[in-house]
Amino acid sequence: MKKKKVAFICIHNSCRSQVAEALGKYLAGDKFDFYSAGTEKKTQINQDAVRLMKEIYGIDMEKSQFSKTIDQIPKPDIAISMGCGVSCPFIKRGFDEDWGLEDPTGQSDACFIEVIRKIEDRIRKLTAR
Repeated sequence: MKKKKVAFICIHNSCRSQVAEALGKYLAGDKFDFYSAGTEKKTQINQDAVRLMKEIYGIDMEKSQFSKTIDQIPKPDIAISMGCGVSCPFIKRGFDEDWGLEDPTGQSDACFIEVIRKIEDRIRKLTAR
């Protein structure tokens, strides 16, 4: 059976969507193919997210992930907005879900960890359906 493609989308593809891609692969890569993208690219993944993902899960996002735009990933079967509000990028189709997560960039480790745990919980629920 062919795995469905899940894409996590936000504007910069540097933090929440990258965390979701990494956790998706880590938690359910055997069930789905996970991607992340945005409408703009950053030169690197958010370094606080990189550090905390290494500390919490042992995942080094910089080994296999990079900031990319929507045209650089396959057309998703499931598209999830990370919570861009009214400025969420247009991806030539509707979003299946909007997770409405606050961007933790520039905030405390506790805020990052809260967002990371919410992403983990939602991925578990997504893959359990």
